[in-house]
Amino acid sequence: MVAPDPDVAAWAAESIDLGLGLGHVEPLVLGPAVVPEITDPADAEAETELAVLSAVAHGNGPNGLTVVKTALVALGRLDQEHAMVYFQLIWNGLREPMRQALEALVMERQIEGEATFPPFVQKLIDRGKLKGLREGELKGLREGELKGKRDTLLRLLARAGFVLAENESARILACTDIATLDRWIDNVLGAKTATEVLS
Repeated sequence: MVAPDPDVAAWAAESIDLGLGLGHVEPLVLGPAVVPEITDPADAEAETELAVLSAVAHGNGPNGLTVVKTALVALGRLDQEHAMVYFQLIWNGLREPMRQALEALVMERQIEGEATFPPFVQKLIDRGKLKGLREGELKGLREGELKGKRDTLLRLLARAGFVLAENESARILACTDIATLDRWIDNVLGAKTATEVLS
C-alpha cells in the first residue's frame, strides 16, 4: 500500500489478526517514514523515480519546496511523456499552499530568465490556465448539480399531479440557488398546489 499521509501509513502498517489462530499479517506500507527526502540534484538525477516518490511523500512538509524543486529539475532528463506523468503525480499530491508556492517560484524563474525547470513544467504551471481550468471544472460541476435538482423537482411535481403555470416552470428553470431547489423539493411532499411548493 502507498500512503502519503504519515498517520494513514502508521494505521495501515498495523498488524492484522486473522483470527481462529491463523496468525497475523504485516501489511507492506510505503509511507513518508520509509521514503528519504531527496534534496540533492545529483541524487535526484541518479534516482529520478525515488526523487518523484520523495516529492509525493514530503512535498507538503517543512522542506517540501526544496524536495519538489529537486524532483522537477531531475525530470528534465526524461522524455516529455514520462516527465509529464511524474509531474502530474507530484502536482496531485501537493496541497494548495505548496501548489501556490511552486507556481510563484516557476513564475519568478520565468521573469528572471532562469529556466531551471523543464519547459513543460513552466507551461503547465501557468496560473491563468490552471485558474481557468479550476473555475471551469467548478462551474461545470455546479451546473450539473443545478440541472439534476431542477429535473428532480419537475419529476416530483409531475408525479404529484401538479400542473405548472408557464411562469412557475420558468421560475424553476431559472433558479440558480441549490438551497432553494432543495427546499422546493422538500415542499412537494406536504403541498396541495404548485404555488405552495414554490413558496
